[in-house]
Amino acid sequence: MAREKPPITPAIRMLRAEKVAFTDHLYAYEEKGGTAVSARELGVDEHCVIKTLVMEDENRTPLIVLMHGDLQVSTRELARSAGVKQISPCSPETARKHTGYLVGGTSPFGTRRTMQVFMEEGIARLEKIYINGGKRGYLVEMAPLDLVRVLKPITVNVGIR
Repeated sequence: MAREKPPITPAIRMLRAEKVAFTDHLYAYEEKGGTAVSARELGVDEHCVIKTLVMEDENRTPLIVLMHGDLQVSTRELARSAGVKQISPCSPETARKHTGYLVGGTSPFGTRRTMQVFMEEGIARLEKIYINGGKRGYLVEMAPLDLVRVLKPITVNVGIR
């Protein structure tokens, strides 16, 4: 059986244009499996699998939150950090409209619309991260410093167990 070829997504095009070194990781996607499934399939710590969450403030301004796979986002703390009254997750349809990606395949790279990116501060301290490459069942392994260089995220401390 031939090994499946990694997809060329807007995220991959952006990473290549920015000269980011990354490694492709394809895995069997499971609906609503989240980072627990991808970590299991790749044999890595879920803390190093970074989820890309699309949220919006009270004015419906979209933003991206990058969070460790094993943590949740305190939207109250995130709103405080962002200087807005309220932040809530976008619906899957709205998230797709802003990013161009299906939920479960959302990458912070190569989004349809430029959005402010917030990143949990602990992500930058990891040796390597696994983050969505723009398709369900596809993560890229990279250095978090490249993520910081390309996306210029605002670091926050909003992760909760």
